[in-house]
Amino acid sequence: MLKVGLTGGIASGKSFVGDALAGFGCLLIQADELGHATLEPGGEAYQPVVQEFGSEILAGDGTIDRRALAARVFADPDRLARLNGIVHPAVFRREDESIAAFAADHPGGIAVVEAAILIETGSYSRFDKMILVVCTEQQQVERALRREGALESDIRARISRQMPLAEKRKYADFVIDTSGEKQDTLRQTRAVYDALRRIQS
Repeated sequence: MLKVGLTGGIASGKSFVGDALAGFGCLLIQADELGHATLEPGGEAYQPVVQEFGSEILAGDGTIDRRALAARVFADPDRLARLNGIVHPAVFRREDESIAAFAADHPGGIAVVEAAILIETGSYSRFDKMILVVCTEQQQVERALRREGALESDIRARISRQMPLAEKRKYADFVIDTSGEKQDTLRQTRAVYDALRRIQS
């Protein structure tokens, strides 16, 4: 079983590359989705997060309003660190359970975990190989602005808080540039998948 981390900045094309790798037969785990699941009522992080950040982050139906939570933490490194300290261990447990179940059926398989801050949090060390997805900052902004409710000031602030691409490249075994046509990205992704298969065999 080969464990691969897939990372990159906001709106850099991680999900597109991840979906392509899943199409080639890899297990794809999206850490963001697992993080959201842990914050649902009954999830491992729900109660600790409400206790830490207060009932003001709750929507009328009792769920955590992720926008309200984000507004409280993203401008405050200490609060963000406290949130990550609650959510990340729960996400890691869910990742490990999914990978173990996949490995039981596919011992020669490739499991890919897609997450934006694998390098920043140090969790890149949990993986055998790292894939970094890159494009220009202007493309990141343009792509992110297509998302509902996106504000350019928020997007640029998030980019500024993420590790510079030049620094991230030092941790990457493979780099996929998504700044061109989708077919070019798919060609690069296929080449990376073939290389991973050779490593695994």
